Amino acid sequence: MKRFIGIVTSTKPQKTAVVRIDHFWQHPIYKKKIKRSKKYQAHDIIGVTVGDKVEIVSSRPISKLKRWKVKKVIK
Repeated sequence: MKRFIGIVTSTKPQKTAVVRIDHFWQHPIYKKKIKRSKKYQAHDIIGVTVGDKVEIVSSRPISKLKRWKVKKVIK
């Protein structure tokens, strides 16, 4: 079971939260740190708002794009 911590960027679809996960990686030659982000659509039954820091966990496919569930609000 994978777990990610990210920030909610949208809650417009019903029972869905769009969560942005940021991660950093270092270029192997130039050693510069680069920020990358990816958006996940997570099933939301607890009612989060935009800007909340949440933990999402993998789950069975709920719809075409939703394979994650919001587990808890961290902040």
